[in-house]
Amino acid sequence: AADNNRFQFISLSDDIFDAISNKANEVTELLEKWGMKNKMKFATFLYNKPFQVYQKNDFVLDFFQSSVVTDTLRVHAIDGHWAPISGKVTHITVKDVPCLQLNMGFFDHLYTSGVVRETGHIIKCFDEVMDDFLVSDELRKVLLDPDSANYGIFDETQRVEFLFRVFKHLALGGPVNQYEDTITPYLDVTKAIYKELSTVVKDQNTKKLQITSIVFEVTAMTDDSRVFPENPKHTQTFCYLIIDNARKQVKLWYHIWM
Repeated sequence: AADNNRFQFISLSDDIFDAISNKANEVTELLEKWGMKNKMKFATFLYNKPFQVYQKNDFVLDFFQSSVVTDTLRVHAIDGHWAPISGKVTHITVKDVPCLQLNMGFFDHLYTSGVVRETGHIIKCFDEVMDDFLVSDELRKVLLDPDSANYGIFDETQRVEFLFRVFKHLALGGPVNQYEDTITPYLDVTKAIYKELSTVVKDQNTKKLQITSIVFEVTAMTDDSRVFPENPKHTQTFCYLIIDNARKQVKLWYHIWM
């Protein structure tokens, strides 16, 4: 009987990857070029009852304990195959991720601060390695180096925004990565993924657009270890759940650095 109170899930086969690719043609090729395509998964599920934010821990635990979810999700095994999650998830972590930004003007600072030229070309710098990443231009300094002159163009509240996170994940890419010389491909793919994952509605009273998505960064553990996303921890190993309460739909975006 206790199960009746739990959130239950149904897997939807809609291919988010296809939808994103339709929005920006080169998405698949670019994600491949950035070393992310084969380490990334999207999934969509329906859930059975309205979600309230105070239930977030229950929701995420029910999610990772649902056989529907664990049968669908795959983790990237060391040999390169996708494998099911091993073991029963017994605890989770849930971090709120603000998702308020409605347009790409959010990134205009990059053009006015010596990071990107008017032409869209990213300004180069001397190579240095930081947290596993080769930093060879001003963009990566903005993303990674708190001591760099331009780090402050995005403040801490902007840096935790889901839109900024999507952009940062794409610009940093995977371990085997060909960096872009111009900012446009990063912005195009950011926009395509963000639009596909978030839900925008018009407020009936104010007629203003607003994002209704609720976004969490999550991890799932068994009694022994972290199983989703797997260890070791890395800024490019992540899992987000994006909840659309009106449709009772939750989307998952996962990537592993390996």
